[in-house]
Amino acid sequence: MGCIYRRGKTYWIKYYRNGKPYAESSGSDKLEVAKRALKIREGEISQGKIPGICFDRVSFNELVDDYLADYRLNDRKTQRRAERCAGYLRGEFGMLKASEVDTSKIRQYMEKRLSEGCANATVNRELAAIKRIFNLAARCTPPKVAQKPYMSMLKENNVRKGFIEHDEYLALFEALPGHLKPVLQFAYATGWRKSEILNLQWNQVNLRDGIVRLEPGETKNDEGRTIYMESDLLEMMSNQHRTRRLDCRHVFHLNGKMMKDFRGSWESACKVIGKPGLLFHDLRRSGIRNMIRAGIPERVAMAISGHKTRSVFDRYNIVSQEDLMQAANKRQAFTRDQSARLQNGYNRPREIKKVTTLRAVTN
Repeated sequence: MGCIYRRGKTYWIKYYRNGKPYAESSGSDKLEVAKRALKIREGEISQGKIPGICFDRVSFNELVDDYLADYRLNDRKTQRRAERCAGYLRGEFGMLKASEVDTSKIRQYMEKRLSEGCANATVNRELAAIKRIFNLAARCTPPKVAQKPYMSMLKENNVRKGFIEHDEYLALFEALPGHLKPVLQFAYATGWRKSEILNLQWNQVNLRDGIVRLEPGETKNDEGRTIYMESDLLEMMSNQHRTRRLDCRHVFHLNGKMMKDFRGSWESACKVIGKPGLLFHDLRRSGIRNMIRAGIPERVAMAISGHKTRSVFDRYNIVSQEDLMQAANKRQAFTRDQSARLQNGYNRPREIKKVTTLRAVTN
């Protein structure tokens, strides 16, 4: 049973759930309002529901803490991005209760981020973080939120079509500092992701057989991968091994320490060669396109680059201006060949000869 009492001029209600007392203000100085509020709470408890006051006590920051803890416990590869998104979300919603974060406030946040110059894809990643935060809260026992706010994702149209031609690759090789040249060569040859290259260790490399192997769980799609190195790549890897530091397990390093980010050196080199918009990820697209141009079967190229689905692989198998020009030249050559065939008498329709049948006349 619950009860009603007064604090000053305002009526308060008190009720119990699982032996635990809960008290909250009715927000009114009228007894009937307090009676209705108590009846609602007792009805919720009788139906096995959690009283709304429990949700009102949960802060948004508490949900963010749970979200980051989930990333740490599961050792997710995108933990750094999750922490970055959490920082933006705390700045906007950190002073609110979780129940106060509704659709209208999320839309205001979207407008604010877009006005700051953020791309649609960036805002969508942050919206995805909000969805994950509330999904985790709803799955808790007992749940920490009564409902999840609705939000609509923005349309993304940021599929890059960048790639690096061979002359640009050679220019970049000369412009980059010495410790990044092997990284560039490996990425251009294999089309591997930057994280896979920088995390590569010597126990994954077999120089005798010319093999580099990634075990399941060490890649983005959690599938293992094995590649054989051509002579140029093997020579570079052998040189890395000869000059390695015995206290460093990583194939590519800077003064014996694993490289985490070299954005500054990369951007400086791109400016030197007159291509300031190039991304390191463009090497992945370029490596895949080069394999296809070299005649390597697509399923083999997918196994080397680590693409699990054909749809994503096709996005990376980029058609360049040169490819289109070559296609036009081949099409013109084919048309001319057909014209020449017609001029030489090939493919002409057969002439229908009229045959006259003679009858023998008998007297």
